[in-house]
Amino acid sequence: MKKFSQQASIPGNEKWEKSIERLNPIDSKKSDIRSEFWRDYNRLLHSKAYSRLKHKTQVFHATANDNICTRIEHVNHVASVSYTICKELGLNYELGLAIAIGHDIGHAPFGHDGEKTLNLIAKNNYNGRFWHEKNSLDFADNIEILQNQEGQYHNLNLSYAVRDGLISHCGEVDENNIFPRNEAIDLKEIKHPNQYPPYTWEGAVVKIADKISYLGRDIEDALQLKILNNSQIEELNDILNEINVKTISNANNTSIIHSFIIDLCNVSTPENGIGFSEKHFKAINAIKKFNYKHIYLHPRLANYKKYSDLMLNTLFQTLASIDFENLKSSMDEKSKIFPKLISNFQKWLIKYSNFDVEQKSKNQYNNAIVYDISDKSQYQRAIVEFLSSTTDSFAIELYNELIQF
Repeated sequence: MKKFSQQASIPGNEKWEKSIERLNPIDSKKSDIRSEFWRDYNRLLHSKAYSRLKHKTQVFHATANDNICTRIEHVNHVASVSYTICKELGLNYELGLAIAIGHDIGHAPFGHDGEKTLNLIAKNNYNGRFWHEKNSLDFADNIEILQNQEGQYHNLNLSYAVRDGLISHCGEVDENNIFPRNEAIDLKEIKHPNQYPPYTWEGAVVKIADKISYLGRDIEDALQLKILNNSQIEELNDILNEINVKTISNANNTSIIHSFIIDLCNVSTPENGIGFSEKHFKAINAIKKFNYKHIYLHPRLANYKKYSDLMLNTLFQTLASIDFENLKSSMDEKSKIFPKLISNFQKWLIKYSNFDVEQKSKNQYNNAIVYDISDKSQYQRAIVEFLSSTTDSFAIELYNELIQF
C-alpha cells in the first residue's frame, strides 16, 4: 500500500472541496474526460508564460551551448521528480504535475539576478515587492489568458490547490520534514516566500522536488562549461561519496536525483512529513552551499548580472518617464523612436488595464482588469510585470532598440 494514499488530494479527502475550488465557476465541456487538476495542467502547459520559459535563464546567461539547462527544462525536471515521488507515495500525481509545470511561469528574465533587480525597482519606485513565487500566482490568476470556442479570452481560473502550490513552492529554504498546513488561507495575503507551507501533501512534494531538480543539473552544466576546477571537483566528490554517488567524473544529474528521490520515498511518512534521512539532508544542504560558493557567485556570472541589471533598469526608466498625465499621446510620440518597446507595452496595457477599454473589448479580452493606470504606482507595477514576462532574448532586443540610432 502506498504510504500516503489516505492523504492524497482525491474525493473523500477532507480538503478536497477547497482544493478544487475556483475563483469563478468553470465552463467545462460535456465531453471532457479530464480531472480537475489535469485540466489545470493543460491550461498551464498551453499558456504563453510556460512557452516563454524556453528562452529564460536557469543559471547560465546567454550560453551558446544548446545542452545547457534553460528555465523550461528545469520546470520539466521538477515535473518529472514530482510525478515520480507522488506516484510512489500514493499521492495525486496529476496535482503534483500541475503545480510543477506552472511553478515558474512568473519567473523574471535573467534568472534570480533579474528577479533581484525587479524587486529593487518595485521597492524603490512604488514601495512594492517582486518575488517570482507570488508573480507565478499573479500570472496564473490575472495575466495568462486562454481563448474559448467563441473567440473570447478569459483568465485561467485554476483550482485552489494548484494556485496554492505555485506561491508555496519556494525550494530555497534549508528545511526537512515538510507538513502541509491545515488552514485554507487567502493566497493574496501571503507577503513573502516560505511564509506558509503548502496546503496539500502534493504541494510539499513539489517544494522539495524543486531543490532536488536544480542542484544536480546546475553542477552538470558547470562541468560542461568548465566552471569548476580540480580542487572544487574533489570537494564535491567528498559530499557525493557520503550518499554513495560515484565520483563526479562518472556522476551526472540523473544519478544525483535518483539518490535523493529513493531516500525521500523510503524515509517520508505521514507521521514524519516529506523529507530525507539525516545523511541525505546534510548532503543536499552541503551541495546547495557548494553551488552558491562555486557556481552561482562565480565571477563570470557577475559580469552578466551587471548587464542584465542595466537593461532592466533602463527599460523601466524609459517606460516610467513617459508623461503620465497624457499617456496615450505621449506613447504615440515615443513610439516613433522606440516602436517595438512601446507597441508591446501598449498591448500589455490594453490587455490588462483600463488604458483603452474600447480596444480591449474589440479584442474580446474578457479577462479582469489588473491595473488602474490613473494610479501612478499601478502604472509602474504594470511596467515591472511586463518586464517580468519578457524572455532574456526579447529584453535584450528591446534594450538594443533604446541604444541604437
